[in-house]
Amino acid sequence: MNIRIAIVEDHAQMREGLSAIIRMTPGFQLVANCAHGRAAVEELPSVRPDVTVMDINMPQLNGIECVRELRRRQCSGQFLMLTIEENTDRVFAALEAGAHGYLIKNIPADRIIEAIRELHSGGSPISPQIARKLVQTFQRPPSAAPVSESAEHHLTEREQQVLTRFAQGDRAKDVADQLGISVYTVQTHVRNIYDKLHVRSLAEAVAKARMA
Repeated sequence: MNIRIAIVEDHAQMREGLSAIIRMTPGFQLVANCAHGRAAVEELPSVRPDVTVMDINMPQLNGIECVRELRRRQCSGQFLMLTIEENTDRVFAALEAGAHGYLIKNIPADRIIEAIRELHSGGSPISPQIARKLVQTFQRPPSAAPVSESAEHHLTEREQQVLTRFAQGDRAKDVADQLGISVYTVQTHVRNIYDKLHVRSLAEAVAKARMA
């Protein structure tokens, strides 16, 4: 079954380039090609893409607001932010709005294809430079950030290690090898993290752990 993909990008050259990549890739189907956020809000709920590749800096409605509005309208696909933005606050704002991946635009086409497939299969692709920023923020000593309302939001040291490794872009087998545990144990830690933070993806987990 084809992965149904939408592009939301205000730069025409970038939008058409991405669209061409999608059209030429076996197993991909381009279902929408939107030049700005308001067009996406009107069109995407009816075509229901599996993955939406979304720019952040757009006129009329920026990518973060667009994702938030599409979520409100029950558009349940996955959102991949593809942008020049490396600002940590913007990254977390996108993840908290409902995005599942965050890539910098100066990446090769094959990485975009790989990221779409990874996202569709349940992963959370993040560019290495963004992952480093997330890890640095995640590891920063707590300051005036809100304290979790419940002790269940507190991750154990091992769970924090697992979450940090995934935020750096490692896969389950790599995490298991680096921490000296089995893949099954890694998966158990991930389930516990999801349960404690009430999330459904690792990107959401990193974002919520930061706020805890």
